Parts: sequence; structure tokens; C-alpha cells
Amino acid sequence: MDADSDFDFEPIPGLPETLPEGERILWQGRPDPWALAKGAFKIQWVAGYFALLGFWRFGASSADYPVTEALLHAVPLVVLGAGCCLLLCAIAWLQARATVYTLTNRRVAMRIGAALQMTLNLPYVCIENANLSLRKDGTGTLALQLNDSTRLSHLMTWPHVRPWKIARTEPALRCISDASQVAQLLSEAAEARVSDATSIRVSAKHAPTSVLPNLVTSKASGNGKAIPAE
Repeated sequence: MDADSDFDFEPIPGLPETLPEGERILWQGRPDPWALAKGAFKIQWVAGYFALLGFWRFGASSADYPVTEALLHAVPLVVLGAGCCLLLCAIAWLQARATVYTLTNRRVAMRIGAALQMTLNLPYVCIENANLSLRKDGTGTLALQLNDSTRLSHLMTWPHVRPWKIARTEPALRCISDASQVAQLLSEAAEARVSDATSIRVSAKHAPTSVLPNLVTSKASGNGKAIPAE
């Protein structure tokens, strides 16, 4: 079954309506499920927690029981930890499957929500800054700092937000692949769309300086593919 079969009502995948005249898609993508599981759901910390519990249970039991029996005492904790990790992986996969991020020459659109779907339309004039957080595997998160007149609910948009920014929620293209290239596309589109090109600054950490255009400065730490502009 097609991964987007649940959204066949969309005239364009990821968008609730056809694009107006003069607007074109520059890029579309979605989070990488495994990167999202690590970045948003902290699966590695959950696995580590249950591993420590299992090790502690084995150590406590080994003082009174043979090694083989002590190991059996730790098995339920290991099984419980594995189940929790599998559940988090499933949730991350569902979130990634239901998500489509879109960059056009006029806005950023985010179709998000595994249970309750919504589409956020963020014109470039509403975005003040963008922070690029890169990982060693090339995936990254591009967080958008909005102006004072644009407010979003942190709870309604999680996990597609910048972590720990609750008072001023920053929507984010979370855990996307080729994040540096997406940041470059965002900068170029904003430069062309916004009269004051310096009003949007994409800051990045660990990104090659050649990735970002001259108008931006560098700063910040998840699957997508560039679509050539028409």
C-alpha cells in the first residue's frame, strides 16, 4: 500500500490545496524515522535506562543465586525495555509517515500529525531566523524562529518543534536528511521573497560554510530529496 494512501484527498501530497499561480515547490521531504526516534523520542536513553536496570537486577540477584538464575531475573527488565524501544520506533515511524515538509518559493508548509492532521503555512515574511542543527550522519533539524505576531501551540505541533523552546514555540523540519542543502534552499528562497534579505538568518553548526549563501551568518546541533525548481 502506498505510504500516502491515507492522504489521497490532497491535490498535491503534503498540501491541502493546489498552489496559486506563481508559486512552485522547491523541496519536499519527511523526517527520517530512526533519526526521529533518537532525536525526539530519545530511544537511546530509554534503552540505556533499561540496560542499567537489568545489570542492577543481575548484580543484586547474583549475591544470593547462581549466575544462570540471576541472569533469568534480569530477563523481564530486558524484555520490557525492548518492548518500550519497539513502541517508540513504531510511534516515530507513524509520525514520519504522516509528515510532509514543503518548501516553496513563498512559504514553508508542514503537514504534521499522526492522529490529528494539520497543515502549517508559514510565509517567509513570518520567519525571523532559522537554526540548523546537524548530526554526524547528515540528518538535521531546521528550526524556524517566528516573529511576535505568529504564535503556535507547542503541544499541538510536537515533535515538529525545536526542543526546549516552549514559551516561544519554534516549528522545525525535524530530523531530515540532507539538512544542509535544505537550509541553503530556504536561504535562497527567503532572499528572493523577503525585501529585507537579512531578516532571515540561517545559522548552522558542523555545516560546510559553502552550503549557506553569503547573506546568512553561521550558528546551532531529521528523509528529504531536493526537487529542482521549475
